[in-house]
Parts: sequence; C-alpha cells; structure tokens
Amino acid sequence: MSAGDAERELGEMNRVAELGGGKDRIDEQHRKGKLTARERIDLLFDPGTFNELDKFVTHRSTDLGMDRSKPLGDGVVTGYGRIDGRLAYVYSHDFTVFGGSLGEALMKKITKVMDLALKNGAPIIGLNDSGGARIQEGVLSLAGVSEMFFRNTLASGVIPQISAVLGPSAGAAAYSPALTDFVFMVKGIGQMFVTGPEVVKAALGETVTSEELGGAAVHSAQSGVAHFVSESEKECFSSIKRLLSFLPQNSSELPPAVTTPNEAAKEDPEMNALAPSEPYKTYDMRTIILRLVDDQDLLEVHAAWAQSVIVGFARLAGSTVGIVANQPACLSGALDVDSSDKAARFVRFCDAFNIPILTLVDVPGYIPGTDQEHRGLIRHGAKLLYAYSEATVPKVTVVVKRAYGGAYCAMGSKYSKADICYAWPGAEIAVMGPEGAISIIYRKEIEASADPDATRKRLAAEYRKKFANPYVAAGRGIIDEVISPTSTRPKLVAAFGSLKSKSEFRPAKKHGNIQL
Repeated sequence: MSAGDAERELGEMNRVAELGGGKDRIDEQHRKGKLTARERIDLLFDPGTFNELDKFVTHRSTDLGMDRSKPLGDGVVTGYGRIDGRLAYVYSHDFTVFGGSLGEALMKKITKVMDLALKNGAPIIGLNDSGGARIQEGVLSLAGVSEMFFRNTLASGVIPQISAVLGPSAGAAAYSPALTDFVFMVKGIGQMFVTGPEVVKAALGETVTSEELGGAAVHSAQSGVAHFVSESEKECFSSIKRLLSFLPQNSSELPPAVTTPNEAAKEDPEMNALAPSEPYKTYDMRTIILRLVDDQDLLEVHAAWAQSVIVGFARLAGSTVGIVANQPACLSGALDVDSSDKAARFVRFCDAFNIPILTLVDVPGYIPGTDQEHRGLIRHGAKLLYAYSEATVPKVTVVVKRAYGGAYCAMGSKYSKADICYAWPGAEIAVMGPEGAISIIYRKEIEASADPDATRKRLAAEYRKKFANPYVAAGRGIIDEVISPTSTRPKLVAAFGSLKSKSEFRPAKKHGNIQL
C-alpha cells in the first residue's frame, strides 16, 4: 500500500469513527435536544487541545446479532486535553452507538483513561448518556462496570472526579456518577435511576416517567445525588469549568490562587447592618458570605438540597476556601439528617484536596422529633463531627449568632480542632438557648410566679447576659477573639494567611470508620 493510500485509509477510518452510530442516529440525538459525544467534548475542552484515544476499538461480542454491527469506538469517546490550560481526562458516552450501553470493550476504554488520569494526577470527567450495562454481553459487561467502580474508589480523594448526566444513566451506569465527587445534571435530558420506569411498573404496578423517577429536580432537591443543575448542556460545561477553577489538579497540590487588589483585606462598614441583632430574627446567611468573599462570588454546592446548611467554594484574597454555613432562613439553621450529610461530605472533600475551611455558625441545635430520630439523626449527625475532627486543613470558624449544644460542637468548633475561632459581639454560645435553659432550671419558680410570661422573659434576659454571650467562651479560650463584623474579612484573610504552612498530626491507620 502506498503512502497516499495509507493516508486515505486513515482518513476514512477517522471519518467513520466520528460518525458513531451514523447520521440518522446523530439527527435523532439532536431531535431529543442532546449533543453528541464529540460535540460535548468540543464545548468542554480548550479548542484544539483534545487528543482522542482508542478511536478504532470495536467490541468482540458475537451473540444476539452483535457480530453484524461493530462500530468503531464502541459507544464512548475517550481522551485528554486542556480546560482553561490545565490537563484533564474525559470519557463521553455515545448514545448513537447501542444507546451508549456499557460493554466489555467500551469499559476497557474508560478504565484505561481513568488509569491515565490517576497516573498523571489530573481530573477525570465523565459525560454520561447511557442505557446501562449491555445486555447482549452479559457478565462481561458487569465485569467491566465493576472495574470502573473500583477505579472510582481508588481515585477518590486523589484526583477530582466529575460526572455530568446528559441523558439516561440507568442501572449500572448510575453507580459510577454516585461514586464521583460532583454530579451535574441538565434539566429535561438527564435522568438517573437504578431501575427504570418499565421495571418499576412491572414490579410494583407504579406508573412513573423517567423525569419523575430520576430527573434533575428529584436528585438536586430530594435525593441529594446531584450537586449542580443546569438549564442546558452549554451551561453545564461552563459550570464544570468554573468548579475546576477552584480545585487543585490532585491531592498533592494546593488549589490555584488568583491575584487580588491590595484593598482585598479592607474593613467593610456595611457588615454591621447585616449582623443579626435579635436572637430569632430570620435572615439570609448568603448576604453575609457574599460580603466576605472576593468579588461576592460563591459557587454553591447542593444549593437545592438540605438548605438549612450552605456549602460552596469561594476565594479570600485570591485563595480558594470551602465554606460551610448555617442558613437561618431555612429551619432556623438547625441541623438534620440531610444537612449533616451534606456538610460532612463537603468538609471531607475539602480536606482531601487541601482546601481550607471557613465555617459560619448560627445554629440553634438539631431538629427535634420522632421523624429525625427514627431516620438516624444521631448517626448522621456524628458524620459531621467525624468530618471536622478528621480534617487537617486550615479551619477558621466565626460564630455569627447562635451556637447551641451539640450542634455547635459539630459546626467546626474549637472542640473539633478548629485552628482559630472568632465570634461576633452579639453571638450566643451555650448548651441551649436561654428560653429552653430557664424552662428547665427555673421551672418551679416560673410556675409559682404571678406572671409566668414576665418571669420567663426576665430570667431569659438574665441567662443571656450571664451565660449566652461570647465573652464567657472567650474568657476560657474557647473563642480566640471577639471581633467586629466590619473587621471580619481582614481577620479571615490574616488567619488563613497564618495557617498556610499548617501541619497537624493524626495517628497512623489504614482508614477510619466513619458512621456511614
């Protein structure tokens, strides 16, 4: 074969491979409002930087008519390139080929690129659009999927793992995203479920649509499986890029820093107006967060789920921080089963990837009642205690208003080894709120008084003045400094700056046993 013929053959092979399942199926993908595997990669990676691997791989199955169709690439596009100039690896399911189903050869392509990401210390991104395990390949399909799960686990805490659900992620295809660090979903086209609507109908007689069963609204607000939801695929890829801008390439690196103006650490007089002056006044903690961070820029994670806690990424003086904050606008900022899980998972991610943690506290306690207790509030609440205690990254805490009981201990307190703890002058730090405390301590006196309401009000005020103020805790060194709201940002910048070389000992062990 001449050089010219060889070149033409290569060009034809590339052309065929890039057609995937063919023009008709590409058109059908577009009619569904979805992009193709390669169109998605083009939007995600810097132009001209993507390098495809295993483009000509084909499956080896001969059963059930599979030998009659062996498309090049076998239903997934894999490779590496640059996102905002930084190395990243990707696999993108091609739904035009066997519905993106997970066969043996396809899974070998994915696990190969995952191995490369791990070896080279770079993020791995999965663009998921798959009907699940390939039935025609039987146990070989399940073996390949299990190899992927193993690598998800191996890479956990070593490189960032990101999943975008851009179509169905059914059965076995749902578990890998669940094992990754962050899951993005696109409204209307992305669904995740272990068993699809047909199986639910056959097994339970329940009629449900794919969207009702596992759409973006379900997983972002109810199950907590999805961390981010986008209106379109283009928006989804922009969000992935934004997330990556806050993260290091791997657990051996520090997050990227950006240059900030010299006035980045100036005091903010407007913070005084935001400080809550009444014990039970509802306010939005986001207003305080946005005043504290660079450019009022917060990338909130799990924004629609377990909303009594806010978690997300921001920058202080150009450096990435992870923020955990109670949200008084929802359930008064109290912790429950889901918010404990949400915060604990986020704290552990930050610790794994060297991201300092800022905690803003206004917590009245844990949600009471049989529902929460029976759902395992003790076990779930323990996860947050465990996560903070385990974390060795710089930890700075500000008590904004209430810090009561065990919930205070769980929210990055000095007891869970926060490095520096601040409190605002109006903060209340106690075993419980004044009203609850005096109802127990002075129950007989209140019952015997001529005016129980007036007595209760007087005793609560006395308790608040004597016990529930930051100066008692500051007098014992539990609070390092009581600070003005206006000086909070410069205090945080200085605190995190002083902790950049922090090193903290933990006992050697295989791993801890978190209360899953």
